[in-house]
Amino acid sequence: MPTTPATAKDPEQTEETTDRSAVRTLLRLWPYVRPVRVRLFSAAFVAVLASCVGLVIPLVLKWMVDGPVADRDPAGVWLGALYLLLLGFAEALLFGLRRWLVARPLAGVEAAMRADLYRHLQRLPVAFHDRWASGQLLSRGTTDLMLLRMFLAFPLTFLLVNGVTIVVGVIIMLLQDWSLGLVILGPAIPVMVTCVVFEKRYAKVARRAQDQVGDLTTVVEESVLGIRIIKGFGRHRSQARAFRELSRTLRGTELRKAGLLATIWGVIVTLPEVAIGAALVLGAVQVADGELSAGTLVAFLSTALALRWPVDSIGFLLAMSQEAATATERYFEVMDQEPEEPTAAPATATTAVGDSSGLQFHDVRFRYPDAPKDSPPVLDHIDLHIRPGESMALVGATGSGKTTLTALVPRLHEVTSGRITLDGEDITHMSREELRSKVAVAFEEPTLFSAAVGDNVLMGAEDTAGTAELRRALAVAQADFVYALPQGTDTQVGEQGHSLSGGQRQRLALARAVVGRPRFLVLDDPLSALDVHTEAAVEAALRDVLADTTALIVAHRPSTVLLADRVALLSGGRIAAVGTHHELLRTNAEYAHLMAGTEEAAR
Repeated sequence: MPTTPATAKDPEQTEETTDRSAVRTLLRLWPYVRPVRVRLFSAAFVAVLASCVGLVIPLVLKWMVDGPVADRDPAGVWLGALYLLLLGFAEALLFGLRRWLVARPLAGVEAAMRADLYRHLQRLPVAFHDRWASGQLLSRGTTDLMLLRMFLAFPLTFLLVNGVTIVVGVIIMLLQDWSLGLVILGPAIPVMVTCVVFEKRYAKVARRAQDQVGDLTTVVEESVLGIRIIKGFGRHRSQARAFRELSRTLRGTELRKAGLLATIWGVIVTLPEVAIGAALVLGAVQVADGELSAGTLVAFLSTALALRWPVDSIGFLLAMSQEAATATERYFEVMDQEPEEPTAAPATATTAVGDSSGLQFHDVRFRYPDAPKDSPPVLDHIDLHIRPGESMALVGATGSGKTTLTALVPRLHEVTSGRITLDGEDITHMSREELRSKVAVAFEEPTLFSAAVGDNVLMGAEDTAGTAELRRALAVAQADFVYALPQGTDTQVGEQGHSLSGGQRQRLALARAVVGRPRFLVLDDPLSALDVHTEAAVEAALRDVLADTTALIVAHRPSTVLLADRVALLSGGRIAAVGTHHELLRTNAEYAHLMAGTEEAAR
């Protein structure tokens, strides 16, 4: 199982990430927000205006109590009621307008970020995908982006709106009566200290929870994709146990988040309520002594009560902001990864064409990027020349580096040193698009997509390829079984192609490799899942294809080796011998032993 980013990171780097300013992290969203900034700023202005309209209501109440109510004027009371109704309607209308202003643009921001993430994932090297668990990537593209959209829609605006509302409300209360205003301001310092402590602690717990969601997503995905293995070996209980343990861990983290949120809410709600109660008692005494009008006390308390939601929501908004900061951090952890260069590297020297044409490895060495520096290379001093139109079989024991060597040709991995040339041109001097248009690959483990059979095969051809090319490729791969499927080549094969047998999937993968008539063909044991008769038929059809292309074929069976003009023996990461099949059988004991073993296994 691939290492998840949460455990793959350096501990010091994780701590540094956790302590990073949430504001600085969230500012990285600005390039996505900039195109819709006018509507967002308009929405914020409308929301501030709506809150300020709400603060006018206590002033109308003061006028009503000290005026029409005190004067026993029913007409004035009805007029005041009309004012209150209009203010309430205006406040509701403004908040509705704010929601309309942000809904469409923020959905667009989320879609743009998701598209950029998907596009970037396609450009990241294979080594990145080898290290990262797929569940972690899925959670970043779904849960994390949903949190960011929610943050931009609500907390981002209301942190500003509520801040302005509190400041304006406090000014109004101080103007009404400064002594009562100071009583209300009493809890301000303890609330701010609580918010600072809460923000630091909640940031760490939020990061831990979102990483655990990624781990849980990985387990679910692997269980679904590997359901046949789980059922076949009766491992459903152990998988369920692993899922329960991760779920229990995530539950504990979420409860920790809930505990922190309950603590800050307890402080933020209790202290202002106590202050309002104290102001009520003190204000009532002042009214009784004639030092304060009843209308002023009503206006003051109404303003204080109007500020309850802006104050009470601080904890909730801070929590959502921290989760959004963590989501932003996780999103850009992927986006900051270095992608494959889209263009060719500048040529430093000109390689003469001639005996260097075809496919050639020049003193190639390869070590995986995350391997220890003192570890031996997987491939060491590889020198191999496959002449134009020649087929070379690559043979070696398990773990000798055959698959790794084939992955270097289409640059799924980059050579550590040395170079690979196609018709004399260094592959690093070609753009990847150009290189991969010349080289077609078929892997031992075929991957099919949830699409039609024809679409899966034509993925290996130009966009202009049609029915003729599809039929030819299916014939070469002996994949005529597709015509018996319910909708023929339009039949959907389902996720991972599990509705087909292993041999059928492998034949479709081979058809995909040959459909574009590539100049260079790299086949990684493409016939391993076929029965003897089907293999013979495929090999017979492949001979015509191989006659017009330069091919490197990883082979384990003698029958596959016989497809090739020559054979290269890979041993211990080096090319140990090159020759025809019969020459190596006579002169190389290791090769003879490998072939004898495969023949014995075939029997």
